[in-house]
Amino acid sequence: MAHIGILALQGDYEKHARSLERVGARVSEVRTAAELAAVDGLVIPGGESTTMLKLLDREAMFEPLREFGVSKPIFGTCAGAILMAAKVENPEQASLGLVDIAVRRNGYGRQLDSRVAQIDGEGFGALEAVFIRAPIIYSAGPGVRVLASYDGDPVLVEEGRHLVATFHPELSADDRVHAYFLRKVAG
Repeated sequence: MAHIGILALQGDYEKHARSLERVGARVSEVRTAAELAAVDGLVIPGGESTTMLKLLDREAMFEPLREFGVSKPIFGTCAGAILMAAKVENPEQASLGLVDIAVRRNGYGRQLDSRVAQIDGEGFGALEAVFIRAPIIYSAGPGVRVLASYDGDPVLVEEGRHLVATFHPELSADDRVHAYFLRKVAG
């Protein structure tokens, strides 16, 4: 059974844990480099990316997280997608640079512009996508595979072992995106 960690510094990591447990993963919360080293894959949840960066710095987790991503799968949702991107704007900020995408923070607008949409995902069919202050992926490198789009913009992508969603799959009753990540981790 794959052991999935969820970065538990900020954001709704508990809902990710429930989704992953429903699809058969062993799950633990990750707050330290030692806890990170003990897992097979990691979820970076939504939240507030600048706050997450400050907490990663305070806990000396930024470099261990980047190193983990060099060899093990990471699934980033919303703020996690921002942290995994190669380039971030609105405003520019540091990122892990693990996926060859460029993102614009709050690309769909502020909190009032949050929405639930139906999207079609390659291999998934119809998916419910919950967008809350979501980033927009405005550029993707040649190695990035787009699995789903919304209004012409990629919203679910993968590159190698990594998976990125600009929406919140943990807020839906549909666990297929989490199951897909679990399959990536299991190999």
